[in-house]
Amino acid sequence: MAILEISVVPIGVPGTSLSEYVAECIKVLKKEKVRYELTSMGTNIEGDLKTLLSLASKMHEVPFKKGALRVLTTIKIDDRRDKKGTIEGKKKAVEEKLKKR
Repeated sequence: MAILEISVVPIGVPGTSLSEYVAECIKVLKKEKVRYELTSMGTNIEGDLKTLLSLASKMHEVPFKKGALRVLTTIKIDDRRDKKGTIEGKKKAVEEKLKKR
């Protein structure tokens, strides 16, 4: 299972708030019923890589559908094949190491 972090930013839209665009991108994930976690600077999604890339493409299109003429999308992928990786598991691994200090 892979984990993808995505940030979709419309450029040249009226105003400075982007939460309307973020909410519409999250609706794409809700329709697909995938595990995701919204953060202050992006969204983490877990699943098989093919599905994640398809979702990223759909999310990238959201601002265009809302009238944006330019969109900057940043994606990071953690695709671990030796064991199942999850969003929660990655956080727990760090928290456990913090407890040891």
